[in-house]
Amino acid sequence: MKVVIFAGGRGTRISEESSLRPKPMIEIGGKPILWHIMKIYAAYGHTEFIICLGYKGGMIKEYFANYFLHNADITVDLSNNSLQVHNNHAEPFKVSLIDTGLDTMTAGRLKRVLPYVGNETFMLTYGDGVCDVNIDELLRFHRQHGKICTMTAIQATSRFGVIKMEEDGTINSFEEKPEDSGTWINGGFFVLEPSVAQYLKDDADNMMWERQPMNDLAKDSQIAAYKHHHFWKCMDTLRDKEELEHLWQQEPLWKKW
Repeated sequence: MKVVIFAGGRGTRISEESSLRPKPMIEIGGKPILWHIMKIYAAYGHTEFIICLGYKGGMIKEYFANYFLHNADITVDLSNNSLQVHNNHAEPFKVSLIDTGLDTMTAGRLKRVLPYVGNETFMLTYGDGVCDVNIDELLRFHRQHGKICTMTAIQATSRFGVIKMEEDGTINSFEEKPEDSGTWINGGFFVLEPSVAQYLKDDADNMMWERQPMNDLAKDSQIAAYKHHHFWKCMDTLRDKEELEHLWQQEPLWKKW
């Protein structure tokens, strides 16, 4: 099954890194986070990707165009400009790199790549988040409910400690950054039917996928949430990157390969 990945945003909240490279190319453990996301899908046998390019998209094209070379042992003979490849560790990925516009919003990016998807069920996610969702179970859930869209829902972890108190202000306990805040949010890792195209209007370039299209799907009862109770992490800030880097060195919970 084909996987569409949003990779065109500017990543302004992590400008320390994104001023130099597109956000999906920021590295965790020496590899772009985009690579980590693709490896999650590949672990379940999904190796055909459609990448929605925008900001500094040329860097992503160059990365994949030279991927074979970057992951091989080579000998270069400068006297005759020849190159010999000894060992190669390239992934079995088929990657379509589509320029979807510099300032196009996510609904427009999705609409622009639909011709490359074809008339078939496909998956969609963001190029800055990893998780340990079971893709097989996600697809099984999608097929069972029969709706146009499945969204992986995750429970947001509070960034702050929580105080539990009585009406008179007496504090009973403190809970440091509770894992279960009781609020479910959009975690990406969507499954979509090709009929989603009818929800992507002519002005989709100026529209966030998460706004009108998803709201319209909800009004028509055509979107369902797959509740994911385990690891999920989005790289929005430099702090997030550092936390992911630490996890990669200690216990990369999203690593299924």
